[in-house]
Amino acid sequence: MGRDLTLDSTTVNVTWSNQYRRIGSSKIMNGRSTMDSESTPLLVGGTHPIRLNHDDLHARGPAWRFFLDTKHTPGTDSPNPLVKWPARVWNVTKVTLLSSWINLLLVFVPLGVIAGKQDWGAPWVFSMNFFAIIPLAAVLSFATEEIANRLGDTLGGLVNATFGNAVELIVSIVALRAGEIEVVQASMLGSILSNLLLVLGMCFFLGGIYNMRDANGLGTEQSFATGTAQTTCSLMTLSAASMIIPAALYNVLDNAGQGEKDQSILVLSRGTSLVLLFLYCLYLYFALHTHKQLFEPEAAVVESDDEEEEHVPILGPWSAGLVLIVVTLIISVCADYMVDSIDALVATGKISKSFIGLILIPIVGNAAEHVTACVVAVKNKMDLAMGVAIGSSIQIALLVTPALVMLGWAIGQPMTLHFETFETIAFALSVMVVTYTVQDGKSNYLEGAMLLGLYLIIAVAFWARPV
Repeated sequence: MGRDLTLDSTTVNVTWSNQYRRIGSSKIMNGRSTMDSESTPLLVGGTHPIRLNHDDLHARGPAWRFFLDTKHTPGTDSPNPLVKWPARVWNVTKVTLLSSWINLLLVFVPLGVIAGKQDWGAPWVFSMNFFAIIPLAAVLSFATEEIANRLGDTLGGLVNATFGNAVELIVSIVALRAGEIEVVQASMLGSILSNLLLVLGMCFFLGGIYNMRDANGLGTEQSFATGTAQTTCSLMTLSAASMIIPAALYNVLDNAGQGEKDQSILVLSRGTSLVLLFLYCLYLYFALHTHKQLFEPEAAVVESDDEEEEHVPILGPWSAGLVLIVVTLIISVCADYMVDSIDALVATGKISKSFIGLILIPIVGNAAEHVTACVVAVKNKMDLAMGVAIGSSIQIALLVTPALVMLGWAIGQPMTLHFETFETIAFALSVMVVTYTVQDGKSNYLEGAMLLGLYLIIAVAFWARPV
Protein backbone atom coordinates (compact mmCIF):
# COMPACT_ATOMS: atom_id res chain seq x y z
CA MET A 1 0.00 0.00 0.00
CA GLY A 2 2.92 2.35 0.59
CA ARG A 3 3.45 2.95 -3.08
CA ASP A 4 -0.08 4.32 -3.38
CA LEU A 5 0.24 6.84 -0.55
CA THR A 6 1.12 9.61 -2.96
CA LEU A 7 0.85 13.33 -2.82
CA ASP A 8 -0.88 13.23 -6.17
CA SER A 9 -4.45 14.47 -6.00
CA THR A 10 -5.75 11.33 -7.72
CA THR A 11 -3.98 8.45 -6.04
CA VAL A 12 -3.92 9.95 -2.57
CA ASN A 13 -7.60 10.84 -2.30
CA VAL A 14 -8.78 7.23 -2.11
CA THR A 15 -5.84 6.36 0.15
CA TRP A 16 -6.31 9.07 2.75
CA SER A 17 -10.02 8.33 2.97
CA ASN A 18 -9.26 4.66 3.67
CA GLN A 19 -6.53 5.56 6.14
CA TYR A 20 -8.79 8.02 7.96
CA ARG A 21 -11.42 5.35 8.41
CA ARG A 22 -8.74 2.95 9.68
CA ILE A 23 -7.36 5.52 12.09
CA GLY A 24 -10.77 5.76 13.68
CA SER A 25 -11.24 1.98 13.81
CA SER A 26 -11.15 2.00 17.60
CA LYS A 27 -14.30 4.10 17.55
CA ILE A 28 -16.07 2.14 14.81
CA MET A 29 -18.80 -0.39 15.41
CA ASN A 30 -17.77 -3.59 13.63
CA GLY A 31 -19.89 -6.34 12.18
CA ARG A 32 -21.63 -7.30 9.01
CA SER A 33 -25.21 -6.67 8.14
CA THR A 34 -27.73 -9.44 8.74
CA MET A 35 -28.83 -8.91 5.13
CA ASP A 36 -27.04 -10.87 2.44
CA SER A 37 -25.12 -8.58 0.12
CA GLU A 38 -26.35 -10.27 -3.05
CA SER A 39 -29.98 -9.99 -2.08
CA THR A 40 -29.49 -6.47 -0.77
CA PRO A 41 -28.07 -4.32 -3.57
CA LEU A 42 -28.69 -1.05 -1.76
CA LEU A 43 -26.64 -1.76 1.33
CA VAL A 44 -23.80 -4.14 2.09
CA GLY A 45 -22.38 -5.28 5.37
CA GLY A 46 -19.68 -3.23 6.98
CA THR A 47 -18.80 -0.69 9.61
CA HIS A 48 -20.15 2.71 10.42
CA PRO A 49 -18.35 5.77 11.78
CA ILE A 50 -21.01 6.64 14.37
CA ARG A 51 -20.74 4.26 17.34
CA LEU A 52 -24.07 2.92 18.47
CA ASN A 53 -24.61 0.04 20.94
CA HIS A 54 -26.51 -2.55 18.89
CA ASP A 55 -27.83 -4.45 21.94
CA ASP A 56 -29.12 -1.25 23.52
CA LEU A 57 -30.96 -0.37 20.33
CA HIS A 58 -32.81 -3.69 20.32
CA ALA A 59 -33.56 -3.28 24.02
CA ARG A 60 -35.11 0.13 23.39
CA GLY A 61 -37.67 -1.21 20.97
CA PRO A 62 -38.56 -1.15 17.25
CA ALA A 63 -38.62 2.65 16.99
CA TRP A 64 -34.97 2.88 17.96
CA ARG A 65 -34.08 0.03 15.59
CA PHE A 66 -35.93 1.74 12.76
CA PHE A 67 -34.25 5.13 13.19
CA LEU A 68 -30.79 4.42 14.67
CA ASP A 69 -29.78 0.82 13.96
CA THR A 70 -27.32 1.03 11.07
CA LYS A 71 -27.00 -2.76 10.78
CA HIS A 72 -30.58 -3.62 10.11
CA THR A 73 -33.89 -1.93 9.40
CA PRO A 74 -37.20 -3.72 10.09
CA GLY A 75 -38.85 -4.73 6.84
CA THR A 76 -35.73 -5.23 4.70
CA ASP A 77 -36.22 -9.02 4.81
CA SER A 78 -39.93 -8.88 4.09
CA PRO A 79 -41.14 -10.97 1.13
CA ASN A 80 -43.55 -8.15 0.25
CA PRO A 81 -41.74 -5.81 -2.21
CA LEU A 82 -43.96 -2.91 -1.13
CA VAL A 83 -42.43 -3.24 2.33
CA LYS A 84 -38.94 -4.47 1.44
CA TRP A 85 -37.83 -1.79 -1.03
CA PRO A 86 -39.00 1.27 0.95
CA ALA A 87 -37.28 -0.26 4.00
CA ARG A 88 -34.05 -0.70 2.07
CA VAL A 89 -34.21 2.83 0.71
CA TRP A 90 -34.71 4.10 4.25
CA ASN A 91 -31.79 1.94 5.41
CA VAL A 92 -29.48 3.62 2.90
CA THR A 93 -30.84 7.06 3.82
CA LYS A 94 -30.33 6.33 7.51
CA VAL A 95 -26.73 5.15 7.03
CA THR A 96 -25.96 8.24 4.95
CA LEU A 97 -27.49 10.64 7.45
CA LEU A 98 -25.62 9.04 10.35
CA SER A 99 -22.28 9.06 8.50
CA SER A 100 -21.11 12.28 10.17
CA TRP A 101 -22.10 14.62 13.00
CA ILE A 102 -21.87 17.53 10.57
CA ASN A 103 -25.03 16.21 8.89
CA LEU A 104 -26.98 17.90 11.68
CA LEU A 105 -26.65 21.00 9.50
CA LEU A 106 -28.85 19.36 6.84
CA VAL A 107 -31.73 21.16 8.50
CA PHE A 108 -30.55 24.25 6.61
CA VAL A 109 -31.25 22.58 3.22
CA PRO A 110 -35.04 23.05 3.30
CA LEU A 111 -34.60 26.41 5.02
CA GLY A 112 -32.27 27.57 2.24
CA VAL A 113 -34.68 26.48 -0.50
CA ILE A 114 -37.62 28.13 1.25
CA ALA A 115 -35.60 31.32 1.81
CA GLY A 116 -34.76 31.43 -1.90
CA LYS A 117 -38.29 30.76 -3.10
CA GLN A 118 -39.92 33.15 -0.63
CA ASP A 119 -37.25 35.83 -1.21
CA TRP A 120 -36.40 36.39 2.44
CA GLY A 121 -33.66 38.83 1.51
CA ALA A 122 -30.09 38.42 0.27
CA PRO A 123 -28.38 37.98 3.69
CA TRP A 124 -30.82 35.26 4.76
CA VAL A 125 -30.79 33.46 1.40
CA PHE A 126 -27.01 33.46 1.22
CA SER A 127 -26.51 32.40 4.86
CA MET A 128 -29.09 29.58 4.79
CA ASN A 129 -27.75 28.06 1.57
CA PHE A 130 -24.15 28.60 2.73
CA PHE A 131 -24.74 26.42 5.78
CA ALA A 132 -26.82 23.96 3.74
CA ILE A 133 -23.98 23.17 1.33
CA ILE A 134 -21.51 22.30 4.13
CA PRO A 135 -23.22 19.00 5.18
CA LEU A 136 -24.13 18.23 1.58
CA ALA A 137 -20.41 18.36 0.76
CA ALA A 138 -19.76 15.90 3.61
CA VAL A 139 -22.42 13.50 2.28
CA LEU A 140 -20.94 13.82 -1.21
CA SER A 141 -17.52 12.93 0.16
CA PHE A 142 -18.94 9.94 2.05
CA ALA A 143 -20.67 8.51 -1.04
CA THR A 144 -17.60 9.09 -3.18
CA GLU A 145 -15.41 7.16 -0.75
CA GLU A 146 -17.87 4.27 -0.76
CA ILE A 147 -17.66 4.00 -4.54
CA ALA A 148 -13.89 4.52 -4.67
CA ASN A 149 -13.23 1.77 -2.15
CA ARG A 150 -14.82 -0.75 -4.53
CA LEU A 151 -13.01 0.30 -7.69
CA GLY A 152 -9.37 -0.17 -6.73
CA ASP A 153 -6.74 2.47 -6.15
CA THR A 154 -6.37 3.86 -9.66
CA LEU A 155 -9.99 3.97 -10.83
CA GLY A 156 -11.17 4.79 -7.32
CA GLY A 157 -8.66 7.62 -7.20
CA LEU A 158 -10.05 9.00 -10.43
CA VAL A 159 -13.56 8.97 -8.96
CA ASN A 160 -12.31 10.78 -5.87
CA ALA A 161 -10.44 13.25 -8.07
CA THR A 162 -13.63 13.94 -10.01
CA PHE A 163 -15.85 14.49 -6.99
CA GLY A 164 -13.23 15.76 -4.53
CA ASN A 165 -13.77 19.35 -5.62
CA ALA A 166 -17.32 18.84 -6.86
CA VAL A 167 -18.87 21.50 -4.63
CA GLU A 168 -16.52 24.27 -5.77
CA LEU A 169 -17.00 23.10 -9.36
CA ILE A 170 -20.80 23.17 -9.10
CA VAL A 171 -20.83 26.61 -7.47
CA SER A 172 -18.35 27.91 -10.05
CA ILE A 173 -20.35 26.55 -13.00
CA VAL A 174 -23.53 28.14 -11.64
CA ALA A 175 -21.70 31.44 -11.14
CA LEU A 176 -20.07 31.23 -14.58
CA ARG A 177 -23.42 30.72 -16.30
CA ALA A 178 -24.72 33.76 -14.40
CA GLY A 179 -21.78 35.84 -15.63
CA GLU A 180 -20.24 36.18 -12.15
CA ILE A 181 -16.69 35.76 -13.45
CA GLU A 182 -15.16 37.67 -10.54
CA VAL A 183 -16.77 35.23 -8.10
CA VAL A 184 -15.54 32.24 -10.12
CA GLN A 185 -11.97 33.51 -10.20
CA ALA A 186 -12.00 34.39 -6.52
CA SER A 187 -13.45 31.00 -5.54
CA MET A 188 -10.78 29.13 -7.51
CA LEU A 189 -8.01 31.23 -6.00
CA GLY A 190 -9.60 30.94 -2.56
CA SER A 191 -9.79 27.14 -2.81
CA ILE A 192 -6.10 26.98 -3.63
CA LEU A 193 -5.12 29.38 -0.86
CA SER A 194 -7.32 27.68 1.74
CA ASN A 195 -5.70 24.33 0.97
CA LEU A 196 -2.15 25.69 0.77
CA LEU A 197 -2.28 27.95 3.81
CA LEU A 198 -5.27 27.19 6.02
CA VAL A 199 -5.44 23.40 5.74
CA LEU A 200 -1.71 22.77 5.44
CA GLY A 201 -1.04 25.28 8.20
CA MET A 202 -3.54 23.59 10.53
CA CYS A 203 -2.03 20.18 9.72
CA PHE A 204 1.48 21.38 10.49
CA PHE A 205 0.37 23.24 13.62
CA LEU A 206 -1.83 20.54 15.18
CA GLY A 207 0.44 17.71 14.06
CA GLY A 208 3.45 19.54 15.47
CA ILE A 209 1.73 20.21 18.79
CA TYR A 210 0.54 16.62 19.28
CA ASN A 211 3.85 15.12 18.11
CA MET A 212 6.18 17.73 19.56
CA ARG A 213 8.60 15.47 21.44
CA ASP A 214 10.13 12.03 20.88
CA ALA A 215 10.53 9.20 23.40
CA ASN A 216 13.51 11.00 24.96
CA GLY A 217 11.60 14.23 25.47
CA LEU A 218 13.47 16.07 22.73
CA GLY A 219 11.78 18.28 20.20
CA THR A 220 11.01 16.47 16.95
CA GLU A 221 9.59 17.22 13.52
CA GLN A 222 7.10 15.34 11.40
CA SER A 223 8.30 14.10 8.03
CA PHE A 224 6.83 13.32 4.62
CA ALA A 225 8.15 12.18 1.25
CA THR A 226 10.51 14.82 -0.17
CA GLY A 227 10.02 13.69 -3.76
CA THR A 228 6.35 14.55 -3.66
CA ALA A 229 7.06 17.89 -2.01
CA GLN A 230 9.53 18.91 -4.71
CA THR A 231 7.30 17.81 -7.61
CA THR A 232 4.17 19.47 -6.29
CA CYS A 233 5.98 22.69 -5.42
CA SER A 234 7.23 22.86 -9.00
CA LEU A 235 3.68 22.40 -10.28
CA MET A 236 2.33 25.08 -7.94
CA THR A 237 5.05 27.47 -9.14
CA LEU A 238 3.96 26.71 -12.70
CA SER A 239 0.35 27.53 -11.82
CA ALA A 240 1.51 30.81 -10.28
CA ALA A 241 3.32 31.64 -13.52
CA SER A 242 0.13 30.94 -15.47
CA MET A 243 -1.53 33.74 -13.48
CA ILE A 244 1.38 36.18 -13.49
CA ILE A 245 1.95 36.09 -17.27
CA PRO A 246 -1.61 37.20 -18.23
CA ALA A 247 -1.45 40.00 -15.64
CA ALA A 248 1.93 41.11 -17.00
CA LEU A 249 0.67 41.03 -20.60
CA TYR A 250 -2.38 43.10 -19.65
CA ASN A 251 -0.18 45.78 -18.08
CA VAL A 252 2.19 45.78 -21.07
CA LEU A 253 -0.61 46.51 -23.54
CA ASP A 254 -0.93 50.14 -22.48
CA ASN A 255 -1.39 51.56 -25.96
CA ALA A 256 -4.01 49.03 -27.03
CA GLY A 257 -7.72 49.61 -26.65
CA GLN A 258 -9.78 47.80 -24.02
CA GLY A 259 -11.27 45.48 -26.62
CA GLU A 260 -7.86 44.50 -27.96
CA LYS A 261 -6.57 43.92 -24.43
CA ASP A 262 -9.48 41.67 -23.56
CA GLN A 263 -9.14 39.69 -26.78
CA SER A 264 -5.39 39.18 -26.24
CA ILE A 265 -5.97 37.98 -22.68
CA LEU A 266 -8.71 35.59 -23.85
CA VAL A 267 -6.42 34.03 -26.47
CA LEU A 268 -3.57 33.71 -23.97
CA SER A 269 -5.81 32.24 -21.26
CA ARG A 270 -7.35 29.63 -23.53
CA GLY A 271 -3.98 28.59 -24.92
CA THR A 272 -2.50 28.44 -21.43
CA SER A 273 -5.45 26.37 -20.20
CA LEU A 274 -4.82 23.75 -22.88
CA VAL A 275 -1.16 23.56 -21.84
CA LEU A 276 -2.07 23.24 -18.15
CA LEU A 277 -4.60 20.46 -18.84
CA PHE A 278 -1.99 18.55 -20.84
CA LEU A 279 0.59 18.97 -18.06
CA TYR A 280 -1.90 17.75 -15.45
CA CYS A 281 -2.55 14.59 -17.46
CA LEU A 282 1.21 14.12 -17.89
CA TYR A 283 1.65 14.59 -14.14
CA LEU A 284 -0.90 11.86 -13.44
CA TYR A 285 0.93 9.49 -15.77
CA PHE A 286 4.23 10.40 -14.11
CA ALA A 287 2.88 9.77 -10.60
CA LEU A 288 0.72 6.74 -11.34
CA HIS A 289 2.94 4.79 -13.71
CA THR A 290 6.50 5.77 -14.54
CA HIS A 291 7.77 7.24 -11.26
CA LYS A 292 5.53 5.87 -8.53
CA GLN A 293 8.52 5.19 -6.29
CA LEU A 294 9.17 8.92 -5.92
CA PHE A 295 5.87 9.30 -4.12
CA GLU A 296 6.41 6.57 -1.54
CA PRO A 297 5.99 7.72 2.08
CA GLU A 298 8.23 6.89 4.98
CA ALA A 299 8.54 3.18 5.72
CA ALA A 300 7.35 3.69 9.28
CA VAL A 301 4.05 5.01 8.04
CA VAL A 302 3.58 2.04 5.75
CA GLU A 303 4.31 -0.46 8.51
CA SER A 304 1.85 1.16 10.87
CA ASP A 305 -0.80 1.19 8.19
CA ASP A 306 -0.45 -2.54 7.62
CA GLU A 307 -1.41 -3.16 11.22
CA GLU A 308 -4.65 -1.25 10.91
CA GLU A 309 -8.02 -2.65 10.01
CA GLU A 310 -9.11 -2.74 6.40
CA HIS A 311 -12.21 -0.68 5.68
CA VAL A 312 -15.24 -2.48 4.28
CA PRO A 313 -17.59 -0.31 2.20
CA ILE A 314 -20.97 0.32 3.79
CA LEU A 315 -23.07 1.25 0.79
CA GLY A 316 -23.49 -0.81 -2.34
CA PRO A 317 -22.33 0.73 -5.63
CA TRP A 318 -25.84 1.50 -6.89
CA SER A 319 -26.96 3.11 -3.65
CA ALA A 320 -23.76 5.18 -3.40
CA GLY A 321 -24.20 6.29 -7.00
CA LEU A 322 -27.80 7.26 -6.30
CA VAL A 323 -26.70 9.28 -3.27
CA LEU A 324 -24.11 11.06 -5.44
CA ILE A 325 -26.70 12.01 -8.05
CA VAL A 326 -29.30 13.21 -5.55
CA VAL A 327 -26.83 15.21 -3.46
CA THR A 328 -25.27 16.80 -6.57
CA LEU A 329 -28.71 17.97 -7.70
CA ILE A 330 -29.50 19.40 -4.27
CA ILE A 331 -26.14 21.19 -4.13
CA SER A 332 -26.81 22.74 -7.54
CA VAL A 333 -30.17 24.07 -6.31
CA CYS A 334 -28.67 25.56 -3.13
CA ALA A 335 -25.71 26.95 -5.10
CA ASP A 336 -28.10 28.58 -7.56
CA TYR A 337 -29.92 30.42 -4.78
CA MET A 338 -26.65 31.38 -3.09
CA VAL A 339 -25.10 32.77 -6.27
CA ASP A 340 -28.26 34.69 -7.17
CA SER A 341 -28.12 36.45 -3.79
CA ILE A 342 -24.48 37.60 -4.14
CA ASP A 343 -25.16 40.80 -6.10
CA ALA A 344 -27.83 41.95 -3.65
CA LEU A 345 -25.60 41.04 -0.73
CA VAL A 346 -22.66 43.01 -2.15
CA ALA A 347 -24.99 45.95 -2.79
CA THR A 348 -25.48 46.32 0.96
CA GLY A 349 -21.85 47.53 1.09
CA LYS A 350 -20.89 45.20 3.94
CA ILE A 351 -18.97 42.56 1.98
CA SER A 352 -17.18 42.29 -1.35
CA LYS A 353 -17.43 39.69 -4.09
CA SER A 354 -13.74 38.93 -3.69
CA PHE A 355 -14.15 38.10 -0.01
CA ILE A 356 -17.15 35.88 -0.73
CA GLY A 357 -15.28 33.96 -3.40
CA LEU A 358 -11.88 33.92 -1.77
CA ILE A 359 -12.83 33.08 1.83
CA LEU A 360 -16.45 31.94 2.20
CA ILE A 361 -17.08 29.64 -0.78
CA PRO A 362 -13.91 27.53 -0.19
CA ILE A 363 -15.03 26.96 3.41
CA VAL A 364 -18.33 25.59 2.12
CA GLY A 365 -16.77 23.02 -0.16
CA ASN A 366 -13.83 21.88 1.93
CA ALA A 367 -15.03 21.84 5.54
CA ALA A 368 -15.29 18.06 5.90
CA GLU A 369 -12.05 17.49 3.98
CA HIS A 370 -10.25 20.03 6.18
CA VAL A 371 -11.25 18.18 9.34
CA THR A 372 -10.03 14.89 7.87
CA ALA A 373 -6.64 16.36 6.99
CA CYS A 374 -6.16 17.70 10.52
CA VAL A 375 -7.10 14.35 12.08
CA VAL A 376 -4.59 12.37 10.01
CA ALA A 377 -1.90 14.98 10.74
CA VAL A 378 -2.46 14.55 14.47
CA LYS A 379 -2.08 10.80 13.93
CA ASN A 380 1.33 11.53 12.33
CA LYS A 381 0.16 10.59 8.81
CA MET A 382 1.71 13.58 7.14
CA ASP A 383 1.85 12.10 3.64
CA LEU A 384 -1.90 11.69 3.73
CA ALA A 385 -2.44 15.17 5.13
CA MET A 386 -0.16 16.65 2.48
CA GLY A 387 -2.13 14.79 -0.18
CA VAL A 388 -5.37 16.41 0.93
CA ALA A 389 -3.91 19.91 1.07
CA ILE A 390 -1.40 20.31 -1.74
CA GLY A 391 -2.85 17.56 -3.93
CA SER A 392 -6.22 19.30 -4.00
CA SER A 393 -4.53 22.63 -4.74
CA ILE A 394 -2.77 21.16 -7.76
CA GLN A 395 -6.00 19.74 -9.08
CA ILE A 396 -7.79 23.07 -8.81
CA ALA A 397 -4.90 25.02 -10.35
CA LEU A 398 -4.07 22.65 -13.21
CA LEU A 399 -7.42 20.98 -13.89
CA VAL A 400 -10.49 22.76 -12.53
CA THR A 401 -9.55 26.36 -13.33
CA PRO A 402 -8.37 25.64 -16.91
CA ALA A 403 -11.48 23.51 -17.44
CA LEU A 404 -13.67 26.47 -16.37
CA VAL A 405 -11.85 28.70 -18.87
CA MET A 406 -12.64 26.21 -21.63
CA LEU A 407 -16.24 25.90 -20.41
CA GLY A 408 -16.59 29.67 -20.49
CA TRP A 409 -15.32 29.60 -24.07
CA ALA A 410 -17.98 27.01 -24.95
CA ILE A 411 -20.92 28.91 -23.39
CA GLY A 412 -19.79 32.39 -24.43
CA GLN A 413 -18.50 33.69 -21.09
CA PRO A 414 -15.11 35.51 -21.15
CA MET A 415 -13.53 33.52 -18.31
CA THR A 416 -9.76 34.15 -18.28
CA LEU A 417 -6.66 33.52 -16.20
CA HIS A 418 -6.18 37.26 -15.75
CA PHE A 419 -6.68 37.87 -12.05
CA GLU A 420 -6.41 41.25 -10.40
CA THR A 421 -2.90 42.35 -9.47
CA PHE A 422 -3.52 42.06 -5.74
CA GLU A 423 -4.89 38.51 -6.08
CA THR A 424 -1.99 37.48 -8.29
CA ILE A 425 0.61 38.82 -5.85
CA ALA A 426 -1.13 37.12 -2.89
CA PHE A 427 -1.13 33.80 -4.71
CA ALA A 428 2.50 34.06 -5.86
CA LEU A 429 3.69 34.95 -2.34
CA SER A 430 1.71 32.06 -0.86
CA VAL A 431 3.25 29.56 -3.27
CA MET A 432 6.72 30.90 -2.46
CA VAL A 433 6.20 30.60 1.31
CA VAL A 434 4.76 27.08 1.01
CA THR A 435 7.65 26.02 -1.23
CA TYR A 436 10.24 27.14 1.32
CA THR A 437 8.23 25.44 4.07
CA VAL A 438 7.83 21.97 2.57
CA GLN A 439 10.92 21.53 0.42
CA ASP A 440 12.92 19.86 3.23
CA GLY A 441 10.28 17.17 3.76
CA LYS A 442 9.76 18.11 7.42
CA SER A 443 7.23 20.19 9.34
CA ASN A 444 6.65 21.58 12.83
CA TYR A 445 4.09 23.72 14.61
CA LEU A 446 6.04 26.95 14.00
CA GLU A 447 5.85 26.46 10.22
CA GLY A 448 2.15 25.75 10.59
CA ALA A 449 1.65 28.96 12.54
CA MET A 450 3.45 30.91 9.80
CA LEU A 451 1.15 29.52 7.10
CA LEU A 452 -1.93 30.27 9.20
CA GLY A 453 -0.64 33.78 9.85
CA LEU A 454 -0.21 34.45 6.14
CA TYR A 455 -3.74 33.19 5.44
CA LEU A 456 -5.17 35.49 8.11
CA ILE A 457 -3.23 38.44 6.68
CA ILE A 458 -4.65 37.78 3.20
CA ALA A 459 -8.17 37.32 4.59
CA VAL A 460 -7.99 40.61 6.51
CA ALA A 461 -6.65 42.35 3.39
CA PHE A 462 -9.61 41.21 1.30
CA TRP A 463 -12.04 42.08 4.10
CA ALA A 464 -10.57 45.57 4.38
CA ARG A 465 -10.67 46.01 0.61
CA PRO A 466 -13.39 48.48 -0.46
CA VAL A 467 -16.51 46.87 -1.91
